[in-house]
Amino acid sequence: MRPLPADLTSALRTVAALPRLLVTSDFDGTLAPIVNHPADARPLPHAADALHALAEQPGITVALISGRGLTDLAALSGMSETVQLVGSHGAEFAHGFAHEIDEGLLATITAELTAIADRHPGVTVEPKRASVALHVRNASPEDGEAALAAAVAAGKSWNAESTAGKAVLEFAVITTDKGEAIDILREGADADAVVYFGDDVTDEKAFRRLRDSDVAVKVGPGETLATHRVETPEDVAAALEFLVQLRRGD
Repeated sequence: MRPLPADLTSALRTVAALPRLLVTSDFDGTLAPIVNHPADARPLPHAADALHALAEQPGITVALISGRGLTDLAALSGMSETVQLVGSHGAEFAHGFAHEIDEGLLATITAELTAIADRHPGVTVEPKRASVALHVRNASPEDGEAALAAAVAAGKSWNAESTAGKAVLEFAVITTDKGEAIDILREGADADAVVYFGDDVTDEKAFRRLRDSDVAVKVGPGETLATHRVETPEDVAAALEFLVQLRRGD
């Protein structure tokens, strides 16, 4: 098992001893390494195994909260029904969306972002159930910057929530908040504490909602509200495996 920061192992030991624990994580860049093509993303096998093992432990609820649509998240993550899935940056649950979708606005955004992508090689558009993402990871710096600037300009006329991530700009036609999703999951699980792993800007909304008794883990570099940090998805897998050992009493 990969060595973990001492402050994180201490925090995990504390929460692992609590009767009811919610273990949550982002998907891309956290459980699954970042890839050039979003459809190629898969969780690290030992991370997935550890999540399933945690979900089988009494008193533990496990969930993934992702910017991906729920159907896409289910297909790519390969999670069993023991792991709850929340898509669209916290807005899409198994029972549906928390807010009504403006289908007309969604179609407008999709069309305009597609037109922008067509003008810039390597830029792609990812339509989702309640949002549209513009990806520039595979574009040249010049094309990527130009596409993002054009999207920002176009977005000023849309009543949509924009979120900038790693080489991506997303426009949602509903309110999205991973922190709100954590609150809903916490209440449903009656959890004494929450463990959350995230790597991107959108995960800061989740870190902001966590309490002093919770464990917030930032993956990779960058400013963050999280109280703990690891470097890679491999470290996330190690942390999850450590939690399994603690909970089993190994």
